[in-house]
Formats: sequence, C-alpha cells, structure tokens
Amino acid sequence: MNLIRSTLFMAYALIWSILSAPLVIIAGPLLGGAWAYRFGRLWRLGTQWGVEHLLGIRPKVIGLENMPKEACVILAKHQSAWETMTLQDCVPDGAYCVFVLKKELLKVPFVGWGLAAMKMISIDRKAGKEALDQVVTQGRERLQQGFYVIIFPEGTRVAPGQTKRYKAGGAYLATHVGCKVVPIAHDAGELWPRQAFIKKPGTVTISIGPAFDATGLSEAEVNQRAEAWIEAEMRRISPHRYPNPDAIQAA
Repeated sequence: MNLIRSTLFMAYALIWSILSAPLVIIAGPLLGGAWAYRFGRLWRLGTQWGVEHLLGIRPKVIGLENMPKEACVILAKHQSAWETMTLQDCVPDGAYCVFVLKKELLKVPFVGWGLAAMKMISIDRKAGKEALDQVVTQGRERLQQGFYVIIFPEGTRVAPGQTKRYKAGGAYLATHVGCKVVPIAHDAGELWPRQAFIKKPGTVTISIGPAFDATGLSEAEVNQRAEAWIEAEMRRISPHRYPNPDAIQAA
C-alpha cells in the first residue's frame, strides 16, 4: 500500500510541478516579485495536498505561540524534503519564507527555476568566508523585506537519531543582523526518509522552541543555544531513537 501511495504521489507531484512551476518562473519578471511568491505558495500548497491526501502525512505543531510576529531566523532540524514545505506554515498568516540553499539547486529543472524566481538565498558552499558574507548580504535584505529566513544548520539531511555539526551560517546571519532566532525540532524522517522513494503515512511532530535575541551574542553562543534546545527536544519527541538520552550521536 505504501508503494502505491508513493507512486501516485510522485506522479501527482511531477504533473503539478510541470503545470504550476512555470507560473512562478514567469510571474516575477512579468508581474513583479510578489507574484512569484504568491504562485510559489500555490505550488507548495498543491504539493502539500498530495502529501496529506495521497501519502497520508500530516503535521502536528507544538509551540506555535513561540513564533515571533516579526521576521526572524529559523534554525531547524533537517531530515527530509517534507519540512521544506510544511515549515512555511509555521510563520504568521500572510508572511513568506526564504531558505538558504546551495546555488547548484537553482539549476534543477522546474523546482530550481522556481526557487530562483522566488529569490532564495543561494550561496557557493565552496567559497568559505565569502559564503557567510553572501548569507548576511542577502539575508539582511530579505529580513528587512519581512521574509522569515529558514536555515538548516546541519547543512544536509540527517537521519533520525543522528546529529551533524551545526554550521555557522544561520548564527552568523543572526548575530550580524541582530534579530531573533527560533529553534525548531521535528521527526519528519520517520515517515519520509532521506532519498527514500517509499514514504509512510502518519503524523509528523513539529516543535517550535522559544525565540531568543541574537543581538550581542557570538555565533558560537547562538549555535550552542539552538543546538541544545533542538537536540534535547528531539530526544523528547523521538525517544526510541536515543537509547542514551544524555549522549549526542555524531554522524
């Protein structure tokens, strides 16, 4: 049954992307940047319809009251493609999100072209310190425009129960701009494993932690606070993945 669900969803998502992504790509140049985001939301919501009704994966959000009303930096766990869609529903109504992503993704047909049209924060991950400066330059502009900036500090999708080193990008942006930071934990990888064709139906828990102000903090302090909350919360929502809750497993 899960194979059938997953096959139907893949076919649906492909057809939906072919039909809706071009609207995102042409909306910016012809109608103005705001329309690219409006059509981008339509594209995302259509895909999420398939996630919920074909795959049977639905979210349960805890701590929504912790999300600031003003644009901020969101540091989130990254386990699958699922959260790249659904985390965007955790910001206030009418607000939009942008992600920090590697520039190579912008070359992917349809999906990448759509991301480029929505002016995601794209960086050259091989550029070292220059890449961090790219995050600050683009991130400050997006925050000033009212966009929430979502960053996956581990830099890649990580299997449930594992942790990678938290990279400096999100903390670097927050400390240089002086904004609030919100940590988010979730267990999407339980139902939507990394690079797995077959997904399982069920409920994904999204837990939003208390926001804190990065003003006056160092990058290390921001990362330490975010990581401590996220990894502790992962042990609470996925206890079966952590037989020793006091130890952090490095991947």
